[in-house]
Amino acid sequence: MTSTTLPVPDDHTTKRRTLRTVAIAACLPYLSLKVAWLAGSHLGIPEGSVLRDADAGLVAANAVTVLMDAAVVVLAVLLTRPWGRRVPAWALLLPVWGAVGLLTPIMYAFPAQLLVRALGGSAAGSGGGDERPFLDEWVFGVVYTGFIVQGLALGALFVPYARERWGHLWQGRVAGPGRTAPGRGQRAAATVAAVLAVVTGGVHLLWACGRPVGLSPELAREYGGAFAAGESGYVLYAGATVAGVVLLLSGRAGGLPLRVPLILAGVGSAASAAWGGWQLLALMTSLAADGRGPTAPMAVTYAVQVITGLLLLAAGTGFFARRAACLAP
Repeated sequence: MTSTTLPVPDDHTTKRRTLRTVAIAACLPYLSLKVAWLAGSHLGIPEGSVLRDADAGLVAANAVTVLMDAAVVVLAVLLTRPWGRRVPAWALLLPVWGAVGLLTPIMYAFPAQLLVRALGGSAAGSGGGDERPFLDEWVFGVVYTGFIVQGLALGALFVPYARERWGHLWQGRVAGPGRTAPGRGQRAAATVAAVLAVVTGGVHLLWACGRPVGLSPELAREYGGAFAAGESGYVLYAGATVAGVVLLLSGRAGGLPLRVPLILAGVGSAASAAWGGWQLLALMTSLAADGRGPTAPMAVTYAVQVITGLLLLAAGTGFFARRAACLAP
């Protein structure tokens, strides 16, 4: 009598396939809405909304966001297929850095704003009786919930992928045996980025506390608990950036795992830079002319956030290249 051994399913493969399906499914509501709007539909756009009078700039912005969310689908596939290991590091890490930067603020701000409202806080200030609605309320719930699921699924896919492909680059402690010290240029770039993060974090702290210095009149009138919750996120991202840089460069946290300051600086700077860039993009749309776009001080703040992120991206790239060279046989 012969026995047949049945193949045992690979739990890791099954989990990754499931996460890939979840990530892709979470993109569908947003992509469907955007495609419908590009086709001329007003689904979820109430009467009187500025989105009813979409000009070429807004149409272009919608098309760009379709491509951005479609990139999440590509990333989910890439992180779960064998050929994904052969993709050049820069071609993967740049989109991942952008996805982290765009999704992290949503994953923080949307639940924080819901909590504020649940506790009785105001969604916005009193701007008068002539306020025009922007989108139907259900749109925010559907879209932002999808973004949060995307962020969680992509994070769960990227961590094991990165650990298997580059895990040796962030093993060990901040200081001690095997430590790779950042080069002079990397230290300079990270230090400047940390200083700039302190400045922008301070500005957002003022806005979170209700000080409308530099805010547009429209945003100043709309100040409320939900707005403050969103602004508090920028303060946290700036704080994470500064903490990561200080821990990495000071050498005073020698026993701390190296990945801790790298994650703090990487996620914090990516979130600040990506949303700073997104706000700057608003200057090129019709929304800027409606009183909702950035003023000059706001534009400078967002631009500095972008610069901060790019400086740390460059410093991080150089650091990992230097560390890879040191660890090479």
